[in-house]
Amino acid sequence: MERSRVLLVDAAPGALLGRELERLLGHGLDVTLNLRRVADPAGARADWGGRVAFTDFDPFDEAALLAETVRGGLGHHAVKSRAGVPLRAAFLAGATRAGLAHPLRVIGRAGAGTDHVDLAAAARNGVVVTHTPGSNAAAVAEFALAQLLTLTRSLRSYDEAAHRGEWRAPTAPPAELSELTLGIVGPGRIGLALAGRASALGMEVQAFGRRRDAGSAPRPASTATRAPRPAPTLPDLLATSDVVSLHLPLTPATRGLIGRAELALMRPGAVLLNTARGGIVDEHALADALRDPAHPLAAAAVDTFEHEHAAFASPLFGLPNALLTPHVAGMTRTAMATAALRCADHIAALLSGRPGGVPVVTA
Repeated sequence: MERSRVLLVDAAPGALLGRELERLLGHGLDVTLNLRRVADPAGARADWGGRVAFTDFDPFDEAALLAETVRGGLGHHAVKSRAGVPLRAAFLAGATRAGLAHPLRVIGRAGAGTDHVDLAAAARNGVVVTHTPGSNAAAVAEFALAQLLTLTRSLRSYDEAAHRGEWRAPTAPPAELSELTLGIVGPGRIGLALAGRASALGMEVQAFGRRRDAGSAPRPASTATRAPRPAPTLPDLLATSDVVSLHLPLTPATRGLIGRAELALMRPGAVLLNTARGGIVDEHALADALRDPAHPLAAAAVDTFEHEHAAFASPLFGLPNALLTPHVAGMTRTAMATAALRCADHIAALLSGRPGGVPVVTA
């Protein structure tokens, strides 16, 4: 029986690569590995030659991605991505076109969220989309907590001054965490993981969810911490939180959710954290707010941007009260291993007609 073909658009990094390949091969899949983002391509060829096929292309070049997916008229039954490589209508139509020996059937994302996929086009072309929700919940929650502490205790300014040989004392003592209210927008797995950690450190935590079923999301892992109290509306949460942390998927309903009007509602001296998706926040409005000393928003930490990877650009560049990181909140060893292996299992299950328990995303 012919094996299902899988293209690893961007594989797990470092030592996790071997674990991911072993899991896919263990499922009996025929794997093609894209070497473009592999740290040691020569080593990968030496270690895996004869067991997997190799290619080398820029996954963010849509034409190159399609060409490699359908090379020789063979096609691939599944493609797996990690870094949110855009999979749009033209790619989906080309990867499922008539005449391919193996038209695309499954897209797997090793991570949470599928906003990089045109879900409507996937449905039209009979492609099932899966991801690994919750695989990075602890990692992102820890990162958001690090952002919170860095900004509320002004660690960057002290670090920069110390490196210049300056002994700088605070002009005004900062508040302790127990004096602050954390507002979580999106109390899903990540939001509640952060809520549990912040509550354990003494913060008052409230949350607002846009979905009607937001209250049914899993509770914080520790039974010793309280679930966040519900905020009746987003404006109420913004006006009564010292720190606001975003944990929503990017959808048509959440795009631009935090704009000029919402930022103006925040408490004086407030901090905004975004480890969700860049499109949720109007970056130009955020940059204008951070430049204005009279604006209530004092600082922001941003890990996700409207334009990322090769297209990385933002009006937040150069602002001293903007803590910027390149979408790394979920990149811990445990989170990435969990995502890679779980995604391999999901792809194998869908290709073999065993969809039970596999998270599938629809438009």
